Amino acid sequence: MIAIALTLYFAIAVAIAALLLLPGWRTSILHSAGILHARVMRHASIKASSAKRQISSSAKISMSNMSAMQNVLIQRRLLIGVTAGILATPPLVAIALRGKQLFQFDDNLTVPDEKIAALLNGEQLVPPQPLPPEVFQTQEVQQVRPEIKDASRDWNLLDPDFRTRLLLVYKIMREQYGYEMALLEGYRSPARQDMLSHMGGAKVTNAAAYQSYHQYGLAADNAFLRDGKLVISEKDPWAMKGYELYGQTAEQVGLVWGGRWKLMDLGHVEYHKPGFVLGRDKPTVKVQ
Repeated sequence: MIAIALTLYFAIAVAIAALLLLPGWRTSILHSAGILHARVMRHASIKASSAKRQISSSAKISMSNMSAMQNVLIQRRLLIGVTAGILATPPLVAIALRGKQLFQFDDNLTVPDEKIAALLNGEQLVPPQPLPPEVFQTQEVQQVRPEIKDASRDWNLLDPDFRTRLLLVYKIMREQYGYEMALLEGYRSPARQDMLSHMGGAKVTNAAAYQSYHQYGLAADNAFLRDGKLVISEKDPWAMKGYELYGQTAEQVGLVWGGRWKLMDLGHVEYHKPGFVLGRDKPTVKVQ
């Protein structure tokens, strides 16, 4: 190892001495170095020129492709516009109607009238007696539904088919489960519907006038009676059990229950009457 180091040191020393003391040797070395440098620089210049040509060619191709694409867009602008419109329409409609769609459901839960007749077994159901106004003015009711005191609870303003199904729900809830039901609101005027949809923190609905089944006598909000008092609060375990049974019973007789909506309305039921289209058909309710 020492010998190699000494040999290398001796070679370097001789080379340095030759460069300093022998002009001919120094000239030869510098000439060779110049030739090598020239070759390296020429090779680098060729590589740089080639890269520049490739970049220029790629840029020309890209510009050509962009120009061709622009021409295609201009020539097919009508077809592209129509296609884009078709593709964009469904999501735009869904966004525009996102609040209203909480109240739109299909008729899969509607059951045949024969089943309703069998459940009734010829019985003619009669609406319960109206409750005293003070029942709807208790502190609990005012906290949950402060606007309910002015609501309509006239069973005669409900669609006959819907009224029969709702009364059947009342009958089943009372006889099978021991829950006494009470009507909070049935028919709702367009003006009241708009008022409720514009309420603040206590907002009841997202649907404006004629976007709710209430305007057609096909919807109702209901609650429970316990010891002569309305129980609406969802914090009451007894009421929550009742809402679950109420929703199941309503669906069994062909009604749609608001407890399955994204914006849950546990006391709400509505009837999607066959052949009826919300927003298209005119209300048939005649308020005296």
